[in-house]
Amino acid sequence: MKKSTKDTLKASLRKKLSFIFSRKITVALLLLIQAGFVVFTFLSLYEQFIIIYLSLTALAVALVGYIASSNENAGYKIAWLVPFVVFPGFMALVYIFLKTQTSKRSLKKKTQIKAIETEKHLIQDKQIYHNIIKNEDKSFARLSSYISTYGKFPTYRNTTAQYFKSGEEQFKVLLEELRKAKHFIFIEYFIVELGFMWDKILEILLKKVDEGVDVRFLYDGVGAQTILPGKYDETLRYYGIKCKVFNPFVPFMTTVQNNRDHRKIVVIDGHTAFTGGNNLADEYINKKVKYGYWKDSAVMLKGDAVWSFTMMFFQMWELDEKESANYIDYTPHKYHYESFESDGYVIPYGDSPFDDENLGKMIYLDIINKAKDYVYFTAPYLIIDDELITALSYAAKSGVDVRIVVPGIPDKWYIQKISNCYYKELLEHGVKFYRFKPGFVHTKDCVSDDKIATVGTVNLDYRSLYLHFEDGAVFYKNEVVRDVKKDITDMIESSCTEITLRDINERSIIDKVFSGVLKIFGPLL
Repeated sequence: MKKSTKDTLKASLRKKLSFIFSRKITVALLLLIQAGFVVFTFLSLYEQFIIIYLSLTALAVALVGYIASSNENAGYKIAWLVPFVVFPGFMALVYIFLKTQTSKRSLKKKTQIKAIETEKHLIQDKQIYHNIIKNEDKSFARLSSYISTYGKFPTYRNTTAQYFKSGEEQFKVLLEELRKAKHFIFIEYFIVELGFMWDKILEILLKKVDEGVDVRFLYDGVGAQTILPGKYDETLRYYGIKCKVFNPFVPFMTTVQNNRDHRKIVVIDGHTAFTGGNNLADEYINKKVKYGYWKDSAVMLKGDAVWSFTMMFFQMWELDEKESANYIDYTPHKYHYESFESDGYVIPYGDSPFDDENLGKMIYLDIINKAKDYVYFTAPYLIIDDELITALSYAAKSGVDVRIVVPGIPDKWYIQKISNCYYKELLEHGVKFYRFKPGFVHTKDCVSDDKIATVGTVNLDYRSLYLHFEDGAVFYKNEVVRDVKKDITDMIESSCTEITLRDINERSIIDKVFSGVLKIFGPLL
């Protein structure tokens, strides 16, 4: 019995030491030390040199003018200006420190160069565009033209798509398609975590490596920072998988850490692709329950439109490469000699925080503004700017049925608090909200008027709309449109409760004030 107690104490001690020296604690301490050093330095200077305080205050006033007149989104301006009012000198130092770093400029330059290199391989088929003008709704032609001109992503036919209304459905088909791969597999994800889902995928990838298949895996440096073993990319390379980490996290205060690769892309042999909300972790297929039932969605494309996803992958994969691949070796027809079936129009697209074009946001605005009968969204997060608020409000006020499905169990409590503020304003204008009772909605779907839909990674929040690398696909007169609408209406009818203005107004005064304060800083969260 004594030995058992002693062993238990040793195990407990090892567990505590393991936690204390874990990567999470180490990173947190390093960031805390840096923040403490900045605060200590500022306070020391303030106490000793009044002239420094006055100089910093003057600098803060100049920076306030600069921020107010900049082209940044109004939400970001407010989020910066409020702390400037309270701590002018300190915020002046912080702002200059964050805005003058070379790391972000370097990443921006690399992504822009790669985008220019790939643009010449993403050319709009003029016959397809003229067919849209002649036979389809001209409003869709304008959206097609916008995405092709400013996003550099063409509209395709000769493509079919399958919609998955859950992570479990997608996972089953994904494994089947990975097993069919004979030439190459490209995978790009925000989150990957060890567990049942990744074990099954990894098992297939290792087998494919043995068969001579070119397997490449790119994951985000923050999305997987605290959930993967250290240097996991080296482990995968040891097994023969070509692996890279996008924008690896470093425990140093820098704004480039805000720009994450939030994309979810799989390309197989150039003719099959997947995208959607799912990451590679067990909660996405409900093998692990964190926030009730995890509701997600995805699509599989087969055909010409896969080419855009292949090029998106190379845009990120080759950021640190000196030479570009011979892209012609990865076209949809390279290993698929037959013609592809066609189902409506498909526009895969990628969004970058460095191209001065908020593609994901503009696609949402286009669909909202052109809706005649209805527009439905699913949104895990709701932290939006005035343009989207105005568009949603005007649509509802003009008689369009505007519905948004949101989580019943949020994964981030503070985001839920902020979202409550947006619910109130939009509810007052006629927008309807539905809370998904069984758990967490992670889908980022939009559908309108039985004609057009989008499925992808773009959330209705500042991070997705302005800071992250994102992807998605627009579907016009495609079966996916019908399936997305059915999925959302089924959710509303069987699994949701409607949020009323009374529900929002009955919150406590403390909750309302706290939510309002958080909303100010929402664009930075």
